[in-house]
Amino acid sequence: MSESAIEVENLSKRYVIGTAANRDGLRHAIENVIRSPLAALRSRRANGNKGEEFWALDGLSLRIQTGEVVGIVGRNGAGKSTFLKIISRITEPTHGRIRIRGRVASLLEVGTGFHAELTGRENIFLNGAILGMERAEIKRKFDEIVAFSGVEKFINTPVKRYSSGMYVRLAFAVAAHLEPEILIVDEVLAVGDAEFQKKCLDKMDDVRQTGRTILFVSHNMQAITRLCTRCLLLEKGKVRMDGIPERVAAAYLGSGRNTNAVQEWDDPATAPGDELVRLRAVRVRTEQGEVSESFDIRDAVGIEIEYDVLQSGIPLHPHYGVTNENGVLLFVPQDVDPEWRGRPRPSGRYISTGWIPGNFLTEGAFSIWPSIMTLGPEAIRAEAPDAVLFRVVDNLDAKDTSRGDYPRPIPGLVRPMLRWETRYLSKSHAASSPVAVTEESRV
Repeated sequence: MSESAIEVENLSKRYVIGTAANRDGLRHAIENVIRSPLAALRSRRANGNKGEEFWALDGLSLRIQTGEVVGIVGRNGAGKSTFLKIISRITEPTHGRIRIRGRVASLLEVGTGFHAELTGRENIFLNGAILGMERAEIKRKFDEIVAFSGVEKFINTPVKRYSSGMYVRLAFAVAAHLEPEILIVDEVLAVGDAEFQKKCLDKMDDVRQTGRTILFVSHNMQAITRLCTRCLLLEKGKVRMDGIPERVAAAYLGSGRNTNAVQEWDDPATAPGDELVRLRAVRVRTEQGEVSESFDIRDAVGIEIEYDVLQSGIPLHPHYGVTNENGVLLFVPQDVDPEWRGRPRPSGRYISTGWIPGNFLTEGAFSIWPSIMTLGPEAIRAEAPDAVLFRVVDNLDAKDTSRGDYPRPIPGLVRPMLRWETRYLSKSHAASSPVAVTEESRV
């Protein structure tokens, strides 16, 4: 087993909210002490028991091995940013201890780590010095950092005049290129545009392959499952789940409700539908029959629609729409089971399942809009917008997906695995081709 890069034992952080000190801030507290030390002491004693305690972290213990890429997810207020600030030595814990082996570079929020009055150039050298790097080492990386950030024209301008996007681009470039042993990145990447976010994720993938340790907080489950080897789910300052990213991402997505992968209607009177048909349930199932929110990109996804037919003798057409996380409708598969296609259905309970094949969807989150219609007359009889949700995740180590050997994110709305054929026409055939360059043609 590799050496631990970070060891955390019983880490806790308490804040007291609603006190005068918290409202006024550190600068005002220092001014009060300087002006009247006795009055400040009396104020602290008088207000010491006032205000509500809030434990951002509560007895958190874990170890992160050197070379691990650990994603950290959780709802707002779960303690993610507090944890990273303590590791980055920005905030002190109330209780517990933390041991760090290696240089740490952090990108937590706009403004962290830069001196506003210094230029971009000066801040690069300042950050490198903080990391313990020699000036010559920083100079070797300087051009690469500036090129990545895209702020060449403003590199000699004080960063206080930068836009938030410029600030973040330069800060990330510095943090990722100065080769710290531990790289810490919060959801600050959301400030950048889509192209820059892709550059950042690609760079973090490069850092990952060098064996350095990364802690990455994000609400983007696609980035978490693509980059990370391990994932922590924080809830109320504690580690609720620690495991492989796909399972933790599924637990996180379902933490706001019992599950995202099933919706049931127990009361027929209020279930979606009309006098002909009523929905009873919609489920996302694996080929083994289990309800699941998370699927490997290679696995088939079954969308199960359970419904009651209330009047006999009418042909019904179950179908569903598949929408990605950007709200784009990808396709609407129809029930074409030959046993029931165009056939009037007797009253009773039915379950129709449409299977989405593996290696067809790209990675990401998808919602399902089930519907049942008649064609004569053409009318929607029952529907449930965005009834269930599931996520497709891609394992970078798998070699039998449509990704092939390409390590970067693959654009597109779907990612089908096509049948490819390549024929080798022999070296002699290539030499006789008119586009081939021979020794004679170069003379």
